[in-house]
Amino acid sequence: MASTRVSSAASALERAGAAPGYRPRATLSIGSEWRRQASRRRTQLALGFMVLLPVIILIAFQFDRGGDDGDGGGQFSSLIDLATAGGLNFMLFSIFVSASFLLVVVVALFCGDTVASEASWGSLRYLLAVPVPRARLLAVKLVVALAYSGLALLLLAGTALLAGTLRYGWHPLQSTVAAQLDPGTGLLRLLGVLGYLAVVLLVVAGLAFLLSVTTDAALGAVGGAVLLWILSSILDQITALGVLRDFLPTHYSSAWLGLLSTPIQTDDVVKGCISAISYATFFWALAFWRFTRKDVTS
Repeated sequence: MASTRVSSAASALERAGAAPGYRPRATLSIGSEWRRQASRRRTQLALGFMVLLPVIILIAFQFDRGGDDGDGGGQFSSLIDLATAGGLNFMLFSIFVSASFLLVVVVALFCGDTVASEASWGSLRYLLAVPVPRARLLAVKLVVALAYSGLALLLLAGTALLAGTLRYGWHPLQSTVAAQLDPGTGLLRLLGVLGYLAVVLLVVAGLAFLLSVTTDAALGAVGGAVLLWILSSILDQITALGVLRDFLPTHYSSAWLGLLSTPIQTDDVVKGCISAISYATFFWALAFWRFTRKDVTS
């Protein structure tokens, strides 16, 4: 039965003008695209910085030790005190300072540069001439871009947890929104925070990917996604917009704080997941619709 289906599919391809033995699924595998992206300097630098950032923060804390005691650092000083209370707290601090901008830029870079860079180099039309089906090309590039985005998030959190634990020890998680949590529960809560951030950042991934198939300028796709995310964040601060703020993609971007509270608050987390997945699905569908009908000349 299986051989019959294969032979009939091959016959259909040959009738459509394809060369004998051509298999669309064998073109541009996820593994080959992963290796192509891994060899790029922007991938290496982005992932490297995710590892380097917690180390930089750790060194900065060491230089700051004992200084400015009489100045009263205010709220930020209290955050630093919490960050040095243990490895889990250091991980939480690293996520906190990165979530609003750095992670947005990294996800926009991986998802916004993936197609636009091929077009700017003039290699996109050659990929399609292999021939690689357009929908498959987009699907493979999207999967790899999302995988690298997830890897960047894990590298940041993992490095922060390792460096913080080695320096400050393995202690209960403390925060300003919850009672002290034992290390096991605290780690699970932080993993939940990472999962929620990954879902929220799908909006950035979808928007950057849509812009990537719309323009040949990779910088425009990456910068456009970041600027629109910032614009949404600014609009979300305008209370005069009322209920309209609930429909902004950034409205629930800080709902992960509810995962650290006592008792845990998940209402906004659920709403944020629904909002992010809805926006991302719409952007990706629009990107596939646009690219499969686009006249690729570069």
